[in-house]
Amino acid sequence: MLSAAMGGSARLSQPDVRSPLYINPEMREETSVHLSQPDVRKLLSSSPSDGFKSPVTQLRAPIASLDCMEDFQGCGDNIQGRNDPPQQLGDRAGQGLISGTIRYKPLGKSGLRVSQLGLGAWVTFNPQVSDEVAEEVVTVAYDCGINVFDLSESYSGGRAEVQLGAILKKKGWRRSSYHVLTKVYWNSKGDEKGLSRKHIIESIKASLDRLGLEYIDVMVIHRADDMCPMEEVVRACHYCIEQGMAMYWGTSRWTAVEIMEAWTNCRQFNCTTPIVEQSEYHLFCRGKTELYLPEMYNKIGVGTMAWSPLAIGLISSKVDDGTPVFTRQSFKGYTWLKDKGGAEEQRKQQARLRELCALAEELGCTLTQLSVAWSLKNENLHCVLIGAASVDQLLENLHSLQGVASRLRPEHLTEVERILDNKPVRPPMVSTLAQR
Repeated sequence: MLSAAMGGSARLSQPDVRSPLYINPEMREETSVHLSQPDVRKLLSSSPSDGFKSPVTQLRAPIASLDCMEDFQGCGDNIQGRNDPPQQLGDRAGQGLISGTIRYKPLGKSGLRVSQLGLGAWVTFNPQVSDEVAEEVVTVAYDCGINVFDLSESYSGGRAEVQLGAILKKKGWRRSSYHVLTKVYWNSKGDEKGLSRKHIIESIKASLDRLGLEYIDVMVIHRADDMCPMEEVVRACHYCIEQGMAMYWGTSRWTAVEIMEAWTNCRQFNCTTPIVEQSEYHLFCRGKTELYLPEMYNKIGVGTMAWSPLAIGLISSKVDDGTPVFTRQSFKGYTWLKDKGGAEEQRKQQARLRELCALAEELGCTLTQLSVAWSLKNENLHCVLIGAASVDQLLENLHSLQGVASRLRPEHLTEVERILDNKPVRPPMVSTLAQR
């Protein structure tokens, strides 16, 4: 009717047989390929070197999400974040290749895919670690498939961001192949802290200058600020994202109530919602990560990134007379760890660590590897941040993914639960009606 009103003919909707582009459906060649069931089996089980020539020129089809690939055996475990070839880690690795064993997951319900292990810069860029060693640690981590580098504006007074920025510039890696996270709250200057709009925006600009980057992948609010309205915080984070200074934002050391309040404010004021919460999680700290953060992910899409899987160095592979020793208490700036927990609590932890050492020996690994592997067994975690002051420490943590996590069976996890005896339990619901 429309074509007729415009002076045309209603028959223009029919194919024009006079056109040279017209093809008679009866004469059209069949382009689909039909494979018999034996051919399909042979195609799926053979490799290119077997000499089997497939009649299908291309088997790869567009897929809407890579998550569906994890349903196929052997596909979801080794999704590569980069197209770089696997690299040999040298003689110190001792185990051959590690690259290709790291899995990648979307961070929260965003589209940002992160490696299941990330490198925390708190220890790597410590003043007692030389620049050469720090560069080697970052390089080996990247070559092994780690694409998450976690920083803070306060680490080593901003020196950590300067060092990492220099390494990234020197290596010339593709910007899309790694993700930089930096935290905002504490500044290198003691009196400049908080979550005011002024402090957040100025801190992100200063971090970008130190890193030498155009943007930060995830800006993380290091803790909540009781003196600042939540609306001001979420609007400042949204402004940084709108200006291209950051791609996403998240939180660290926030309670579930604070995260929910931030999300509610974001929805109310049409701001970008947070995608991740960084939470302390290890053998002796489990409550929030296991009880409340999975609920945050299911309800509002906030993922979980665990830090300190070795309890800030309290869990060590170094053993003295059957008792693990604390490895970071002798570091300058780590003396406060001696006062972490009372004497009675430390005595109980040492007794549990002795039993865990025996279990680690049974599995043929170190206590450090057992602790990291135990954290990786939590399917609700999207990324576990590990720290390393040397390449050897980094490789020890990486081997927990390759050789230990795959050997942890349900009976081993049950034994760990028996030794720890600290499985978190939700407090009982209190009914006000029942108390009347």
